[in-house]
This record gives sequence, C-alpha cells and structure tokens, in this order.
Amino acid sequence: MSDTEKQLIESRVARRIVKRKEEILRAGHPCRHYSFVAEGCLRMYVMDAKGASHNIQFAAEGDWIADIGGFHSGKPSQAFIEAVEPSIVFAIEKEDLYHLYRSIPKLDRIFKVIIENKFVELQNRVLQNISSTAHERYQSFVEQYPKLVQRLPNTQIASYLGITPEFLSKVRKDLSSI
Repeated sequence: MSDTEKQLIESRVARRIVKRKEEILRAGHPCRHYSFVAEGCLRMYVMDAKGASHNIQFAAEGDWIADIGGFHSGKPSQAFIEAVEPSIVFAIEKEDLYHLYRSIPKLDRIFKVIIENKFVELQNRVLQNISSTAHERYQSFVEQYPKLVQRLPNTQIASYLGITPEFLSKVRKDLSSI
C-alpha cells in the first residue's frame, strides 16, 4: 500500500489497550467494531441458560475478530468478545470501513478474503463438532492455533472443544503417549 493509503487507514482506526477479561463486545449490544489484534489474545463466546460460557473463536496477533452478522446488521449481538490476556487491538467502525473500501478498492478485496477464510474456518469447525472425536478436535485446534496451546488455560481450550477440562487433560495424556 502507498503511504497515502496507510495514512488514510490509520486515520480511520482506533488503537485500544484491552485489559485481561475486559470485554470489547457484550451480548445484547450491537457489534460496532471490527478489531485487529496487534498483541494479545481475545475470545468470542456465548453463555448458555445455565451460565456456562462456550468459546466460538480465538483471535491472537495478526487476526481479526467481530460478530460479523451483528457488525453488518446493527442488531444486538448474542456473543461476547473478551481479552484472554492483555491486548492491543485496532478497531474500525462500519462507516469507516466502508469509506476505506471506497477509497482503497484493494482493501475491499482483502476484507473479502478475510471473511471467506473465517467462513471456511467456521464450516470446518461445525463439521468437526458433528463428525470428529475429541482427540481429533484437539489435534485440529493445535494445528489451527499452535501458538495458543501453551498460552490459553485448559478451561478455555476445553470450552472451545466442547469438553470438560478434565477430559482435555485425558486427551492430552492419550496423545502424548502415541
């Protein structure tokens, strides 16, 4: 990108320091920002009727996170987005993103690819959840998030996999003995 394009992007994004466990999106509120993680790690999760959280997605350095449906529709989100560890994010509002799409056409294509990749990631996750064992889901998690395996608490990984932390320990033990 040219220096002018970079300056335009910088003028439309907000740098935000997020503390551990701080929410950048709360269920019941519209998702007003698409966020790029420069440092740290965030998670998107939902709460069930019993108050248990279920992780949907993680985003670490170099990744984007948003409730995409809520971001585009303006409807209240069903999800929360929270920092798993202290983080620095760059957030962009919808109007600013659309302005950048018009001003920098190649950025529109870049975001299209980002969204397509997230859609593929989500499809693969759904397929794994209905057709894979916990061991296979864990191995896939390790492949998808290799840097996060050691950074995330077992409770967070287990929630993402749909298993208990105790069963995750058993899975890890089983796989280490292979």
